[in-house]
Amino acid sequence: MTASRCAWPGEDPLYVAYHDEEWGVPEHDDRALYEKLMLDGFQAGLSWITILRKREAFRKAFKGFEPEKVARFGERDIARLLADPGIVRHRGKIEAAIAGARIVLDMRETDGEGAFDRFLWGFVDGRPVQNRWRAMSEIPAQTEMSVRLSKALKEKGFRFVGPTIVYAFAQAVGLVNDHTAACFRHAEVARLAKG
Repeated sequence: MTASRCAWPGEDPLYVAYHDEEWGVPEHDDRALYEKLMLDGFQAGLSWITILRKREAFRKAFKGFEPEKVARFGERDIARLLADPGIVRHRGKIEAAIAGARIVLDMRETDGEGAFDRFLWGFVDGRPVQNRWRAMSEIPAQTEMSVRLSKALKEKGFRFVGPTIVYAFAQAVGLVNDHTAACFRHAEVARLAKG
């Protein structure tokens, strides 16, 4: 008997593993949150599986998405990244990732360790929103919360953070639990939120 899961990963083993192990798990590490938001920005106009297949190359190219390292990237690094066939080579998105690292560090400087985490989770009052969708067709592309969070991120200087990208990010890092109600991960992720 196969576990019932959300339909979106299909049969792709990489996508299934991402769904079963990562998607929707509440994330509170600033570095991991920065990485995921930047990867979602790189996804703009592409499919998530494309980014997932390139994730290890992205991690290598962006020095593990350590904000302290990425914030120091200059023109030589941008040229290196634009020549790297393992990642999405888009100057605007690369520059946005570097700027994003600097913003995360500025937030830490101003508000202390974990500032980015506290900022993001403040949009759901620190607790994941537990949705109970019956079908994928019910899941919205954006919500009032993602519109507010998108606006706040843009005000801080982040780019490629429109409401739809931000909602995909919120789903991925567990701000919302959008596993369908019949999916075996719905209850597991809901339990993680209480822990």
